[in-house]
Amino acid sequence: MVLFTSGTTSRPKGVVLRHGNLVGYVLQTVDFASAAEEDAILVSVPPYHVAGIGSVLSNVYAGRRMVHLPDFDAARWLDLVRAEAVTQAMLVPTMLARIVDELAGAPADAPALRALAYGGARMPATVLARALDAFPDAGFTNAYGLTETSSTIAVLGPGDHRTALASDDPAVRGRLGSAGRFVPGVEGEIRDGELWVRGPQVSGEYLGTGSVLDADGWFPTRDLARIDADGFLYIEGRADDTIIRGGENIAPAEIEDVLVHHPGVREVAVLGLPDEEWGQRITAVVVPTGDGSAAPTADELRAYVRGRLRGSRTPDDVVFRTELPYTATGKLLRRDLAAELTAGPAAEPTGGPTGELTGGLTGEPTGEPA
Repeated sequence: MVLFTSGTTSRPKGVVLRHGNLVGYVLQTVDFASAAEEDAILVSVPPYHVAGIGSVLSNVYAGRRMVHLPDFDAARWLDLVRAEAVTQAMLVPTMLARIVDELAGAPADAPALRALAYGGARMPATVLARALDAFPDAGFTNAYGLTETSSTIAVLGPGDHRTALASDDPAVRGRLGSAGRFVPGVEGEIRDGELWVRGPQVSGEYLGTGSVLDADGWFPTRDLARIDADGFLYIEGRADDTIIRGGENIAPAEIEDVLVHHPGVREVAVLGLPDEEWGQRITAVVVPTGDGSAAPTADELRAYVRGRLRGSRTPDDVVFRTELPYTATGKLLRRDLAAELTAGPAAEPTGGPTGELTGGLTGEPTGEPA
């Protein structure tokens, strides 16, 4: 099959996934006919996304009943989980954020749900903490993968989540921010800060351009990452997203992870915009919490970052929006955001929402294949 990449930082590319890649993924990660009779999974990821394809293949192989939600809506998702006695579900972080917003601090009241997997984008720590409270009886799994790898290549399982939550060791607790360990059959290594992987499920082949695997079968993911001594993988952002300001490389995720903990920030995206003096300016695009009437000021947020990171990480500009642009599978469209911010007059820091960027989560593409 051919599936397209998200096109979040560049034009979408057609990834060729061959029979051997998909079989390699299923056979290494799923036991045949392993589902219990009462099992049911709720699939709300579109079928043009590798996670949607992976869900169909793996759950058919396991023999699990599938419930499909073609157009994501948080209230409808909760209704289906309860009505269909859903036991497993897979979500992208943006979907999970909308579900916990819908619950507004109340428990989910979904007694049958025992496994909840998330992946496809970075999971904000604040969203994960609220979700763990809302679904106390569900085991959480972080599944990391790419279109080019036939879906999941690393997993942080329920046991890892519980161990990290219960630990007083900052290093162990920090594993909540990791992608877990590689699944059987997949190898990974770090080269110059970038993750390279290989295994039967790894394609690395693009429509019209062929394979980008090296001579030993390794694929460059373009994800900046590190692997700790215990084999836990930490994804630190896309190489394409790196901001180069005054000759210094800055990962947007480092700044986003600080800003998202500010009580006045609901969502944030950090990117580099052209600057004649520095090469790029650090621009933070913030969606405030609530109705915006008590939104933090730009100076307040800059000071918040400056107090927690090196001064070179302080945003040059803070721009407020009521919404950020996402693909239908919850990936932030950074190139659309950058184009919007550079198309008109330079944005000035403000104290509240100044406009709206379109985007959402439905079963239909929003202009970019996933």
